[in-house]
Amino acid sequence: MSESITIEVARRALAGRLQTTGIDSAELDARLLIGHALGLDLTGLIRSANRALTADESNRLEALAGRRLAGEPVARILGRKEFWGLSLALSPATLVPRPDTETIVELALEMLRANPARQGTRIADLGTGSGAILLALLSELHGAVGVGTDISQEALETARGNAMRLGLADRTSFVRCDYAVGLTGPFDLIVSNPPYIPSGVIAGLAIEVRNHDPRKALDGGPDGLDAYRALIPQAARILGPGGALVVEAGQGQAAQIEALMTAAGLVPHGAPKADLGGIPRAVGARKMPR
Repeated sequence: MSESITIEVARRALAGRLQTTGIDSAELDARLLIGHALGLDLTGLIRSANRALTADESNRLEALAGRRLAGEPVARILGRKEFWGLSLALSPATLVPRPDTETIVELALEMLRANPARQGTRIADLGTGSGAILLALLSELHGAVGVGTDISQEALETARGNAMRLGLADRTSFVRCDYAVGLTGPFDLIVSNPPYIPSGVIAGLAIEVRNHDPRKALDGGPDGLDAYRALIPQAARILGPGGALVVEAGQGQAAQIEALMTAAGLVPHGAPKADLGGIPRAVGARKMPR
């Protein structure tokens, strides 16, 4: 890029390059990348639209553009992603939180509020990654406390840092273990977005996912259900009476997950909650009092 072009011209040119590669979010991506390269928010970009880029700024922008054109997600380039209105830092050990996963938060809140006697005072997030689900719930449930587990120490450090930046460190703790192995109950709510992609499907995923999300957070075994077979009985063990379990499901998996919940002694919570694409995404169940 020439150093004499303006910020607005550079933004439009980058959007055009991204669009020609088939990136649906080309306009948004271009704005985010140029803002990141220049250290400007949307207001700053608007105010500075007619300012010429310096040579250093052009070089920084071109480096970011090259990464995006090679298939690296914008969130990875920026090192952060918004989820439930919260800005979350990412690391190589964490998934990029998807809007579909907000469906888990929605169903979890619905199930808690349907059982006001418990109020979700103690929450566990199994395989917490960046802490997205746990921190979103705690931002809504001001009297609640939560624990996030993960087998990755790097992921736990990322989640812990996010909790600190969001002012939630005093209500969170993090444990390195496989799902709920290291936890004791009772919990009022357990949530999880476990790996659920069948192993044989991963090679055909979009490059943004298969090359940049951690494989351990994607690979659910031959049928995609290995994680559920492990975590659902563990969750049933540490849920308190009336407590709720809510998990994310892949396309076509909801019925099988409900069967695993029933086998563990839990009672499925009606129809799974669909995401914006109409896919049954959040599957819930409750541990009924004896």
